[in-house]
This record gives sequence, structure tokens and C-alpha cells, in this order.
Amino acid sequence: MKRLLAFIKSPPFILAAITALAYGILAPQLGFYWDDLPIGWIRYQLGAEALTRYFSTNRPVVGILYQSLTSFLPYKPFAWQILALVLRWLSGVLVWKIFFQLFPRQKTLPLMASLLFLLYPGFNQQFVSFVYSSHFFALIFFLFSLFAMLKSFEQTRFSKFWAILGMLSSAANLFLGEYFFLLELLRIPIAWIMLENIAEFKERIRRMFLTCLPYFIIFLAAIIGRIFFIINETYEYSLLSELRIAPLLTLWNLTKTILLSLWTTLIAAWGQAFIPPDFELQGKVTITIYLGIIFISFMLAFFALYKNTREEANDNKIESGIRSRLFTLGLFSALLAGIPFWLTGLPVSLGFPANRATLPFILGSVLILLGLISLIPRRNLRIAFFALLIAFSAGRQFLWADEFRRDWKVQKNLFWQMSWRIPDLEENTTILLNEGALKFYADNSLSAPLNWIYAPETNAEEIPYMLFYPRTRFGVDGEKLEADMPLEHNFIAGEFNGNTSQMLLINFSPPGCLHIVDPEIDSENKFIADLLLRDAASFSRPELILVDGEPVLPEIYAPEPKHGWCYYFQKADLARQRGDWAQVVSLGKKAFASGDHPNDPTENFVFIEAYAHTNDWENAGQLSTSAKRVSPSYMKPLLCPLWERIAAETSNSPEKEEVLSLVMADLGCK
Repeated sequence: MKRLLAFIKSPPFILAAITALAYGILAPQLGFYWDDLPIGWIRYQLGAEALTRYFSTNRPVVGILYQSLTSFLPYKPFAWQILALVLRWLSGVLVWKIFFQLFPRQKTLPLMASLLFLLYPGFNQQFVSFVYSSHFFALIFFLFSLFAMLKSFEQTRFSKFWAILGMLSSAANLFLGEYFFLLELLRIPIAWIMLENIAEFKERIRRMFLTCLPYFIIFLAAIIGRIFFIINETYEYSLLSELRIAPLLTLWNLTKTILLSLWTTLIAAWGQAFIPPDFELQGKVTITIYLGIIFISFMLAFFALYKNTREEANDNKIESGIRSRLFTLGLFSALLAGIPFWLTGLPVSLGFPANRATLPFILGSVLILLGLISLIPRRNLRIAFFALLIAFSAGRQFLWADEFRRDWKVQKNLFWQMSWRIPDLEENTTILLNEGALKFYADNSLSAPLNWIYAPETNAEEIPYMLFYPRTRFGVDGEKLEADMPLEHNFIAGEFNGNTSQMLLINFSPPGCLHIVDPEIDSENKFIADLLLRDAASFSRPELILVDGEPVLPEIYAPEPKHGWCYYFQKADLARQRGDWAQVVSLGKKAFASGDHPNDPTENFVFIEAYAHTNDWENAGQLSTSAKRVSPSYMKPLLCPLWERIAAETSNSPEKEEVLSLVMADLGCK
């Protein structure tokens, strides 16, 4: 029983409990996000060779890592979320170990550091599990290399063994990626601190040099490898060219960028912990769980720290010495973390996806925050403030998990509706999709499942479909969009070659259904909020949809959603394209009887047309009038061309003339 209680009180268990609270509760409901989709598609669909080619240009070792992981991990979100949880917890444990080695007489500081590191609220991409597994492996190798180096200072028979492990881990971090590349230099001041018992300055320098020399050789080898053996880097060092052109202005802008980055990652990031939830959007259940996480995390942190601080509170000399080291190490770490981003001009912000840049800043931010917290004079107040920060940081990560959960659900809904409406698609088609419905996906991300669904047999050389966001590819005002313009995109694993003359425009604005943009009507459709998509309506070619086929969604999209209004609407719109008006009417009956209703009044258009084509002019007129009432100013410019099309495509009859006359007069159509 004593052993069990000791285990429950141990830092690794506390870290595991808070990891589960902050990141794990919604893990079974989370999915794949951002580059999870294209990298997963390349590996599991195009094959291992395509994955090797994908990473060959800038991160070949990452390709090897993914080959290994995917050999036993299935492409199922829950499996990768569990891996992400374990990696995040392990990184926290290693930070605890490092601080314990650095400050052996401190009982509280290591646990505080590890909890802050675990829950840093400036980074919210923990749930992009497939992509960030490689980054967290690199982080773990980096942290373990620091820990192993610290262990090598102990005069035991295992010192050399720890030193070798540290060097191997350092090499693994350096060759896996660039996020923690320059942080390797942090071991210099850390070694200096560990050798503080050596009174003679020259001897201390000599020992520090000998300790860090093997790591420095590995560091130089990694730099040489990147310069000479990696064919093409993803990012260019734009700062160097800017310095040559305008040195003073560039230095001034660089200074502002550095200060802003430091403010963002070291200070502002922690304020995100206290952003209140959206009570209307997130609902009672989510808010209740959020409050429960805050309470439990506060209690865990408060009582874990309270019992260890009494003997430390009276040793002000030690406290002052530790504080100066925390600030020094923290600032040095933050500066090292920022150099790659400042050299390449990449933004460091708290928004998605740019907050990925905060990942290497976490350690420096934690060190500086610990120094600031140590300035709080009263022990109980210090512990209470820290526990509150931990509690709200855990709660904030849970709320982000909920945002990711909802975005996964919306993205699955997008592709299910697409599969209901589009049985098959002409090859080399570009889909232009409005931005805004999805938060954690780029258009490049969504192109992967598009190809997985409609080209399951594709090879790794030619990519038959591409999905673009209008502003991302054609400028804010669509200034780059021209008729008959070639469209090329290098997926690294393969290439897409299309043309603006072969585009299908889609509007997806939940809770409204997926809507195929109609070139004859939608140029005036203000229910399409994306102005660029509306202005480009004439580029939409619905005839690229092949009406025969049976698309099969990847297993990650199972199960199929319950059939409601949008299902019947999509099937009815497909039947309209086939010219099967009786089928449209039949599906309309099911849709209106489903208990659901259209969230976009233009979803009634397909049924108005069907009633007209089946000579049910009364229902056609009534449904048109009903749709118009939703928003007369928005609907009249859309209903007029709809009725003009109906008039041109249907046979004449007295009923038609009567209804047509009344409707056109009511709408004020020319």
C-alpha cells in the first residue's frame, strides 16, 4: 500500500494524470488534421516508396522514422493520438529529470518546470498527432541528450555510457528536423552550471570544452550534411539577401521581430490559458468537463507542491542563485529557438498553424516564467498562483481538443456529402472550395482524401485531382485567376497538372449542405459568403461530375452519418443532373419528411425544378414563394434565372403559363 501511495504521489504519475486530463479525454473522438492527411495518404495509399520520396528533399530521416512507425501503427486516429499522449508525457518526465539533475537540492522546481512544459498554452497542435509525432520524437531525443550529458557528470562507472547515449540522442535530434537544432548549443551554459564546483576558471573552461566538444562535432556534421547532402531545403534564408539590399532597415525590422517573438512566446502565450470558453458554442457538457479539469488539475498541482516547499522557503540565498540561472538559461534558450525562424522570415505567432513555431520556445519560456514566479514573496501565494496557471492551462488544452474534435466532424461531413453528390469525377479536375468552414486544414491537406476517394488506384507519379482554396492560390481578390490557365502542383510524391477551364466550384458552409456552384445562377448568390468564389461562378463546370460510380471513403471516415436533409438534397441534386425528375420528387418527399430542414434556402431550388418538370406547377410555385420569404433581397436575383431556366426547359401548358406569370410578377423578374 505504501508503494502504491508513493507511486501516486510521484511526479511521473502526476504528469500522466494531468496529461490524460488535458489531452486524453477526447482522444477517441479526434481525427487527423492538417498534414496528417496527405502524409498518411502517401504512406498508406501510395506506398512506402512514395513516402521516402516525399521526405527525401528536406527531412530524409523523418521518412525513415515514419516507415518504422507505420509498419506497426494502423492509420487510425486513436492509435496516433495515444502515441502523441505518450510522447508528450515522456517529454514532461524528461524535463523533470533534467531540472532534478540541474538543481538537486530543489524538490519543487523540477515538478513545476515539467508541468509548465507539459501544458504550455502557446502551442495547440498536440492533436495533429501524425505530423507532430516526428517533432516530439526529435524533442525527446534532444531532452534525453541533455539528461544523459548531465548524468555523465556523475563520477560513476556508467559516466561514459551516459555520455555515449547523450551523443547518439543529440545526433538523432539534429538529423530528424530543424525545430530543436540550435537548442543543442544550450548544453554549453548547462555544462558551465554543472561544473560550478571547480574553483579555477581555466580548469572549469577546459572541462566544459571537453564535455561539449563531441556534441559540437556532431553538430558540425549535421550542418555539413544539410548543406551538401540534402538536395532542396523547404525554406530559404531570406534575411541574408535583405541585409545586402537594405542593412539598416533590415536590422531595425529584425529587432522588432525578435522582440515581438519573445513577447509572444515568453509572456503572451501564457495569457491564452485564461481565455474563457464559448459557452454557447461548446455547450453544457463540454463546459462541465472543462471546469472539472480545472478543479482536479488545481488540486493535483497544489498538494503535490505544497508538501515539498516548506524547507525551501527559508533558503533565500539558494533561491536568488537559482533565479538568475533560470533567467539566463531561459533567455539564451529563447534566442537560440528563434534564430531559424528569424533567418527564414517565418512568422512566430499564437494562431494556427503558425504557432508550430512556438514549440522550440517552450523550454526558454518555462525557465523565464519559473524565474518570475520565484519573485512572488509568499510561499502559499506562489503555490496557489502556479496551481491556477496549471489548472487553466490544462483546461485550455481540453477546449482546444474540443475545437479539433468539431473540426474533424465537419471535415468528415464535407467528404461524405461530396461522395453522395459526386459518384465520380473527370481526371485532372481542380475543385475550388471556399475557405472558412474548416479551421485546422489547408487546401493541400484536403487534396489527399479527395484523391483517396476518387482515385484509389492512382500511382505516385500523377495526382489526378487537386483541391484549392481561392485566396490561397489566386490572390485575395482573385487577381491571379484567368481563363484557360495551367494549374500545376508538386505533391513531391507526385504532380498534379490541371487547368482553370476544368474546375468545379463548391461552397460548403455548415450547417448548410455542400453546394455545387451553378454557373448560371450563383454569381449573384450572397449566401456564398466567399466573394471570390461567387465572382468565379462562371468557372464552375458541374458537367465534370460523372453520374455513374460508387466512391468508397477511407476507413478513417467510418461510419457513414445518419441520412438527414443533406443526404436527400445531395442525392436529389445528383438525380437532377441525371435528368431523373421523378427521383428528385421522391427524394424531396423523404427530405421534407425527415424532420430536418434546409439551412440555405437555395437548397429548395432542385425541388422547385423537379416539381416544374413533373408538371406539379402548384407545388413549384408555393415552394418558390416560401424560399423567397427567407430573404427577398437575396433570393430574387437567384429565383429569376432559375425560373428562366425552368421556362426554357419545360413544355408549355396553361398551368405553366399561369404559375410562371404569377411567380415572375411576384419576383419582379424582367
